[in-house]
Amino acid sequence: MDKLQQAINVFDKRAVQYQDKFMDVALYHDSFDLFCNNIPKHEAAVLEIACGPGNITRYLLQQRPDIHVLGIDLAPNMLELARSNNPPAEFLLMDARDILQLNKLFDGIMCGFCLPYLSREEAVKMIGDTARLLAPGGVFYISTMEDDYARSGIQRSSAGDELYMYYHQADYLVNALEENGFKIMDLQRKQYPAADGSITTDLIIIAGV
Repeated sequence: MDKLQQAINVFDKRAVQYQDKFMDVALYHDSFDLFCNNIPKHEAAVLEIACGPGNITRYLLQQRPDIHVLGIDLAPNMLELARSNNPPAEFLLMDARDILQLNKLFDGIMCGFCLPYLSREEAVKMIGDTARLLAPGGVFYISTMEDDYARSGIQRSSAGDELYMYYHQADYLVNALEENGFKIMDLQRKQYPAADGSITTDLIIIAGV
């Protein structure tokens, strides 16, 4: 089975549990604020890739009720929750690897923790795709778990589900961004405490075109 499809199946099955665990995005408020503040256009168009239950969308709309959000995800149950949590936004069943099919420009693109389910090659391709979908002056937000890519592999959740998780490295992500005409606006790391007591490093990059 395709590794991404395996993840989709798990997220679809565990959509409500995921919502209950991750609806609070307070740890990332400062970075989301930076994203919002760098989109000066009123009624801007924002694409959210892998929107999940709409947790990030909800915060963005609280900060910027004027923006028009299109969220995409491949888990139908996640999309159902996202629509319920964010009536003003639009949501669409779509693969993060196929965003060029949207064939429109956005003032901001949000990609919060989609990369852990994309390979290095897929992540680099998606960065190139976002560059083609951003309007001049547009802003791109990307976050992922940071570690040696070679440590990527199957992980088992507390519920017993198996997922293939990719770790990514700042060096090749920044290089891909710069090669596609992005300028790095902010790069930060946050320590995320997992339920088992381990600490994960979250990498956040905000870039503009």
